[in-house]
Amino acid sequence: MKLPRDLSGSEVVKALRRLGFVVVRQDGSHIRMVKDNLAVTVPNHRSIVPKTPQSILRHAQITVEKLRDNL
Repeated sequence: MKLPRDLSGSEVVKALRRLGFVVVRQDGSHIRMVKDNLAVTVPNHRSIVPKTPQSILRHAQITVEKLRDNL
């Protein structure tokens, strides 16, 4: 299953919150989120470059399906 190409940073943050991640800080336009021992940085941009969501999924240890279900 493919990732949507038109994701925004706020959409990804909302989906990660639904999956149990919590915002711990924001540095400029980058939001740091954690869950247990997993840490993810999400750029809070209108449009995210296609490779960035793949990296976020890898760091968060979640699947594309889980992210799509929580968007």
